[in-house]
Amino acid sequence: MDGATTVTTAPAVLILLGPPGAGKGTQARMLEEKFGLVQLSTGDLLRAAVAAGTPAGQAARAVMEAGQLVSDEIVIAILRDRIADADCARGVILDGFPRTTVQASALDDLLSESGQKINAAISLEVVDNAMVARISGRYTCANCGEGYHDSFKTPARDGICDKCGGTEMTRRPDDTAETVASRLEAYHAQTAPLIAYYEGKGVLQRIDAMGEIGTIAGAMAGIVKGALA
Repeated sequence: MDGATTVTTAPAVLILLGPPGAGKGTQARMLEEKFGLVQLSTGDLLRAAVAAGTPAGQAARAVMEAGQLVSDEIVIAILRDRIADADCARGVILDGFPRTTVQASALDDLLSESGQKINAAISLEVVDNAMVARISGRYTCANCGEGYHDSFKTPARDGICDKCGGTEMTRRPDDTAETVASRLEAYHAQTAPLIAYYEGKGVLQRIDAMGEIGTIAGAMAGIVKGALA
């Protein structure tokens, strides 16, 4: 053969770690748009596989209809099918999976089948007390959905929506300080082993998620550029 040798680069695989309210969804959407990646969340994967009627999706449907949790084996099978799709050729961002080191090991095995690996596990680091204040202070206009905050964004006229003039404001029932603190505690307990797992593999990247969205996005983009290089 003559001419240059074609080098095929395996799709990048990024893990996104962070507690509720850390901005994972916002940052993932920005990375999708900027780099042509695909965000994959466990819930979306399951729903799509069930709707498509794939063998793994049918297995998931049977388990869910029985009121049971979908096994790691089924989730891995669904993920195997999804990352093989053409739109994932550039790379994927996994959000919500893995949740345990057992799942992380199974994911490593899956990726090795196609010569892939975890390029980076990005941990969005937060300050718990500040996160409790950030989330528990949120409320929205019941009429138009405009968002407000007790400290950071209040209506110009108390109790009246700036956007539509509505006077009914609502708060999510799970956005109380007690609930948020409990969710953060559970997240840290669940994720600590994963942090250690990926740190041990040399792929963990930590980002301060308490700053401005643009600053966080810039740090994320730097990591992704390195992963795609």
